[in-house]
Amino acid sequence: MSAHRTLTALTATLLAGTAAEGAPRLDPLFGDGAVLQRERPIRVAGDADAGERLRVSLAGQAREVRADGSGRWSVEFAPLPAGGPHVLEARSSSGVARAADVLLGDVWLCSGQSNMEWAVKQALNGAGEVQASRDDQVRILTVSQKTALTPQQRFAEPPSWARLTPGSAADFSAACIFMVRDLRATQKVPIGAIDVSWGGSRIRPWLDEASARAIGGEGDAALLALYRRDPSAGARRFGEQWGAWWRERTGDAAGQEPWRASDRLQWRPFPAIGPWEEWGDPAFASFNGQVWARRRVTLTPQEAAKGATLSLGVVDDLDQTWVNGIGVGSMFSWSEGRDYRIAPGILRSGENEILVNLGDSWGPGGFQGPAERLKLTFADGSAKPLGTGWEYSVVPAEIGNPPRAPWDTHAGLGTMYNGMIAPLGPLSLKGVAWYQGESDVGVPGYEKRLAALMASWRKQFRDPQLPFLVVALAGFGRPVSEPVDSGWAALINAQRRAAAADSRAALVVATDLGEQNDIHPPNKQEVGRRLALAARALAYGEEDAALSPLPLAATRERDAVRVSFSRGLRAIGGTRPIGFELCAATQDSCRWAEARIDGNAVVLSGDGKRATRVRYGWSDFPILNLYADDLPAPPFELPIR
Repeated sequence: MSAHRTLTALTATLLAGTAAEGAPRLDPLFGDGAVLQRERPIRVAGDADAGERLRVSLAGQAREVRADGSGRWSVEFAPLPAGGPHVLEARSSSGVARAADVLLGDVWLCSGQSNMEWAVKQALNGAGEVQASRDDQVRILTVSQKTALTPQQRFAEPPSWARLTPGSAADFSAACIFMVRDLRATQKVPIGAIDVSWGGSRIRPWLDEASARAIGGEGDAALLALYRRDPSAGARRFGEQWGAWWRERTGDAAGQEPWRASDRLQWRPFPAIGPWEEWGDPAFASFNGQVWARRRVTLTPQEAAKGATLSLGVVDDLDQTWVNGIGVGSMFSWSEGRDYRIAPGILRSGENEILVNLGDSWGPGGFQGPAERLKLTFADGSAKPLGTGWEYSVVPAEIGNPPRAPWDTHAGLGTMYNGMIAPLGPLSLKGVAWYQGESDVGVPGYEKRLAALMASWRKQFRDPQLPFLVVALAGFGRPVSEPVDSGWAALINAQRRAAAADSRAALVVATDLGEQNDIHPPNKQEVGRRLALAARALAYGEEDAALSPLPLAATRERDAVRVSFSRGLRAIGGTRPIGFELCAATQDSCRWAEARIDGNAVVLSGDGKRATRVRYGWSDFPILNLYADDLPAPPFELPIR
């Protein structure tokens, strides 16, 4: 863990056990300009001196409460209708905390990875959309990107509400803004939008630890518990797991792996400490993959006897680091420096070897520099520079992607939930818009993880009926002319299955909005419109609000296969739908199928007797032309019954 992350986690831990000094405080969620959920119990929390008595009031209601031993207090008000502005006040003998201009309306939580984080200024007509973003009845709040090893009661960086203006909208989530803009037009109530997103994140960091443990994360939970107690021991144990993965993928015998027998590899000197795309080597001009980096350093007996910290600066984006064959740290981040504690006994007098597996999946790769940041700092404050003398060896691409540590920022176990969701407390919400999945492509079990996330957040927010709007991934990649396997389509299918199994979830299809060469398609206006339509159907119960047509079942009819859908269908750009496949067990059995629409079904003609499953839109960048009104059917796979 970097020094920054260690300090952040420690600070948050200390704050969680520190009582307020002086006047009481309201949590930032209940500050000036807040929107609170109408027609639901209103839970308000804050801090005061331990044991202090308070009187908390809102819109003619008042509650008496005593702060607990850590200074925390909370009250619950009866539901209130939409309206305001109101004043929320917490009064004690030591002072008064007051929030003005508080509105009652609908609160939407928008979360996910970079496509949810994508800002209004980056959307289509970004500059124009920013200037048009002005509504005093829409309030927005952004939760800072912070992780923690345990659930936090307080935000490491307190957020604040802002009225929707061009200044506040520019950097806010575009999909979220466009959704609530459309909902404001139809619901005519104040709306609060909370953006809790982080580019590049997998779904696992957004799960609470208990939920992750329940769906197969027991081993990682035990490793995380060890890391919390002893970071060095946890890093060493994970290094052993990483090593087992490497031996399985390469066939290397124990003791012959690169971190124990590095001379078996071919080494070349680093041209510079900086992104390898800037080395001037054509082989690295757009390289995404893994590289071994080696540095040997000679220490005196006195230096070796001391504890030390290995600093590598920023690595983009994943590293696993060994010193003398022992794992000392691992992190995924393209912005945080690596500062790994080396426990006594790892360093030795004479020659020592530092070996780093540098992994890059996107953009600049490797050590980001400057060279001065790479060093070995001893317990007495003295340091040995490591900015020169590095060698590299490229890892064959077929080795695949390495495992990620359970304390990993973007793929760890509960790290984002702990730092960004838990501090929201039992906030009352109208619903959740979830746009994530790109980073989980190729990672099995997404359907279970998404179901667990919905269950855990409903528990967090004390609402078993909390609606979830799940955005199906936008297409990304090259169109195909023959049936192919597709991890992208498999992830969308997992999203579909999870939503279909949950009566309070809706799938919002964005696959047709994708761009071949841009994983962040700019048409967030249409994503927002479709989210609003789904919200109107699911959260507001409007019968005339439309949802995408979803497949229900595939049944055999002599030599044909009938696929039934939830809505009546039409083909665009032609008289027949395209992109349907009939498959048996293997990928090479899949073949295109002739299709025709029959009301709310698609009939596939031909050799249906030999098929066991149907696929539609099964590629990274499918061409979808099966619609209901103006909403597309998603890519899917169904067994034939």
